[in-house]
Amino acid sequence: MTWKRVCSTSDIAANCLKLFDVDGISILIVSHSGDFKAIPPLCPHMEEPLASSGICDGKVLTCTKHLWQWDLVTNEPQAETEKPLLIYELKVEGDDIQVFIEHELEYEFDEEDDDEDDDLFWDD
Repeated sequence: MTWKRVCSTSDIAANCLKLFDVDGISILIVSHSGDFKAIPPLCPHMEEPLASSGICDGKVLTCTKHLWQWDLVTNEPQAETEKPLLIYELKVEGDDIQVFIEHELEYEFDEEDDDEDDDLFWDD
């Protein structure tokens, strides 16, 4: 494949996450500390959509479902997080965010049961 334009840098506010479709592939762009990352849209833990449950606090991405965290500068899992984030190669040319898509990046999920009772945050 080739480099694909995803969006403009101005399309994503600082420390925010935004989901995009690029040729049928869902890609989550994370704006952090003046930089950007392109990752698959689901948490590698239990398939939680990070676009709605992810929080970016400067250089740390947190999934609020079970509080897994990743350092967005070093790409390292933090604390009890067991799996790294998969990352698409990304470049910024002018105001354009471009991602190199060779194939869709997908996590292998455990066969754990996602028991709703173990959620740390829930709707009343």
